[in-house]
Amino acid sequence: MDSRRPPFAPPIRSLPEYVGHWARTTPDRRAFTFVDHPAPHSRGVHRTLTWRRLDLRVRAVAARLAEEAAPGERVAVLCPQGTDYVTAFLAALTAGLVAVPLYPPGLRGHGDRLAAVLTDADPAVVVTTSRLRDEVREFCGDRAPRIVAADEVPDAAAEGWRPEPPDATAVAYLQYTSGSTRTPAGVEITHANVVANARQALTAYGADAQPVTFVGWLPLYHDMGLVLSVAAPVVRGALSVLMDPVAFLHEPVRWLRLLAAHPRALSAAPNFAYDYCASAVTEAQKAGLRLDRVAALINGSEPVRPGTADRFHAAFAAQGLPAGTHCPSYGLAEATVFVSAARPGEPVRGIALDRDALATGKALPARPDDPRAVLLAGCGTPAGQRVRIADPVSRAALAEGEVGEIWVRGPNVGRGYRNQERQTRRVFGAEFADPADGSGGWLRTGDLGTVLEGQLVVTGRLKDLIVVDGRNHYPQDVEATAQDAHPALRRDRLAALGVPGGAGERVVLVAEHVRTTTLADLDVPAVTRAVRAAVSARHGLRLADVVLVPPGTVPRTSSGKVARALTRERYLSGAWAEVSP
Repeated sequence: MDSRRPPFAPPIRSLPEYVGHWARTTPDRRAFTFVDHPAPHSRGVHRTLTWRRLDLRVRAVAARLAEEAAPGERVAVLCPQGTDYVTAFLAALTAGLVAVPLYPPGLRGHGDRLAAVLTDADPAVVVTTSRLRDEVREFCGDRAPRIVAADEVPDAAAEGWRPEPPDATAVAYLQYTSGSTRTPAGVEITHANVVANARQALTAYGADAQPVTFVGWLPLYHDMGLVLSVAAPVVRGALSVLMDPVAFLHEPVRWLRLLAAHPRALSAAPNFAYDYCASAVTEAQKAGLRLDRVAALINGSEPVRPGTADRFHAAFAAQGLPAGTHCPSYGLAEATVFVSAARPGEPVRGIALDRDALATGKALPARPDDPRAVLLAGCGTPAGQRVRIADPVSRAALAEGEVGEIWVRGPNVGRGYRNQERQTRRVFGAEFADPADGSGGWLRTGDLGTVLEGQLVVTGRLKDLIVVDGRNHYPQDVEATAQDAHPALRRDRLAALGVPGGAGERVVLVAEHVRTTTLADLDVPAVTRAVRAAVSARHGLRLADVVLVPPGTVPRTSSGKVARALTRERYLSGAWAEVSP
């Protein structure tokens, strides 16, 4: 067992230098373990790299990549989840190239996005595995760049090759945004950005002072998965235990078993995953499961629902899950990922706000049991960076309790968008209207929120805001009401949308029904009546249309969020038949 605390590393500027440091100082400690589940009921097959072995594999693949691409060129990583992915990503950085963390062509529903990103990134090399090489070559077609299979590069390739330490200000990788509200864009993350954000995350979750094991199933091409399962463990010299997202979705108890098996486990998941575990893990599966050593569980989705934390902890209290492990957090790709976080050991701050006041841009307290209250989770305090709230139109700094756009400033904020100078200036170079409020260089997140008692409270996306008769409505608020109105609706698998109408914006709801039934077996009029009545009573909104669709139909981004913009496009194109009221 690796229970000893790893020694602290000296200040280092890049992830490749950290890998080399741990290989020299703790060569035989475990660095990364991938737990494979080759069969439906598999308990997991562990494949582990020590720091010595990781360093050798990274240098070997880096040497091969350096033969195929010039410094600064892009390398698309199209490996499956696992240690080959980690090796390929770190190898690209070690070779002085710009990594583009992506996914293999077989990811259902994301082929068009993958093609668009490859076109935009224009990689000189694609690194994948021998098993996927032919599939990757066929997908890339005529535009196919050179392809390297990471698992076929021999260890001997590292002999005699010595990398130059990366320039901390150079771009390390392109983190493509998930595309929940717009066309994906590649954020340029420097070596200094990712190291800074990894350190910020370690401090925020108490992993800088205590030994932890990182346990994760989030995709490594996703910003949170990459930082929490690769960058932070590399900076800390801690073990990172990985599993495939599909393995979690097939049997969520697998994630909980890994949490139980590793001391002071630190992990992250979107909101739906905690609800999924609470509802899908059986009593038989809970038997023998001990979660009393879990250090922190990060909830970094949009929205973070306070009730989810309550349900998750109630479901696993008998397994010893400590109170205060749930950590609502906020971040975005443009800031590498982490911005603000609740600290481990603190109870989830459920915040009840008056819905009418919120619609006018004021965060006024309400009773939690008031049906007109909006229940939100506080996302803690900034992690080594500054956060301000600004009026998105006037650019005036707003006081505590006023709702506006969240602006961020810190060493973790990326350089900008690749090949999008105008958008980069607009998003990454914001200035307050009054110079007394601070100099320029603020990141405009596009997210709405406020600060209450020092806590950042995220209320929604600026571009998703629904405006009816001059009144603001947050789609996630409407969605929460709708999914509670009838058990036939899948939680967090629905989208409230504003669409053009003859007399202004109309509100429609596209919702998936649960997997245990079919549209033919549902009393669709009864479901829609229940949803309309609930939304009308709580929000004063008339739903112009309610569309029930099969499970898996509502579009989602590569990070698992509902893609409201794409859902709106499909609705307006007539992709789904209307359900009569």
